[in-house]
Amino acid sequence: MQELFSSVDYSAFMATKSNLRRLREAAGLSVRELAKQIGESHTNVSYWERSGQIPRSDVLADIARVLGVSVEEVLGEPKPRRAGGPGGKVRQAFEAVSKLPRRQQQHVLKVVNALVAQAATEN
Repeated sequence: MQELFSSVDYSAFMATKSNLRRLREAAGLSVRELAKQIGESHTNVSYWERSGQIPRSDVLADIARVLGVSVEEVLGEPKPRRAGGPGGKVRQAFEAVSKLPRRQQQHVLKVVNALVAQAATEN
């Protein structure tokens, strides 16, 4: 968690005082509802919204979870880019392959490489 805070530009958060409010409203929550879900006083949530002060570090993860965003977004950073890679069923298949013994992984890799090479020549 400390790595996250060392890379955050806090001045960007202070310049965007309504960021927490914007995220809360986008999630369709009132100040009281958010406060209840994170176990804080509604006056704390209201203060963080009005002042632009950063919530305590022990509360940031809860706020992000409830709002359905990343901690970086709560802090006013741009939305993190999703790491490239396969998704859906392809991701599930590769995750299953990664659990196989190395020798079986190599066999699967040979088949996949052959299929990719074949598809490349057809296009």
